[in-house]
Amino acid sequence: MLLSTVRYLLILLIVSVGLITWSLPTQAATLDPYVVRYLKVSEPIALDLDEGQTKLFSAENLSQGKRLFEENCKNCHVGGTTLPDPLVSLSIEALRGAMPPRDNINSLVTFLRQPMTYDGTEESFFCRQMPESWVSQSEVENLAAFILRAAQKAPGWGSASF
Repeated sequence: MLLSTVRYLLILLIVSVGLITWSLPTQAATLDPYVVRYLKVSEPIALDLDEGQTKLFSAENLSQGKRLFEENCKNCHVGGTTLPDPLVSLSIEALRGAMPPRDNINSLVTFLRQPMTYDGTEESFFCRQMPESWVSQSEVENLAAFILRAAQKAPGWGSASF
């Protein structure tokens, strides 16, 4: 009798632990190792939203931004370069030098919603437009955050030596 009770409790414990483990999302599965290692993000970081304002972005936010970058931007912007126009990269200096500047979240989101040429004079046909009907505001902000953080921290981002 005691042996069957112990066996029953052991099985119940194993099943309970399995269900709890299965139902909880794992943090490791949502974090991209590149974000942690090269962008040096493990705790939320503040990025410039607009002049004088910042917004916190977590490693999960930047990991989602990296996934969006890989799905939508990587073909032309591998390593932060710009294959259609190699003279204009995604380096922080190039983003800052664009017209209008694209070196904060809001300005980069504006660009992603309606891409313009580097000098801001006409629509860019190289970059894909990301309307709200396709990419939510939080997703496009996470994409912008990934690009800006990579421009700040990733070794070789936007340079010929990536």
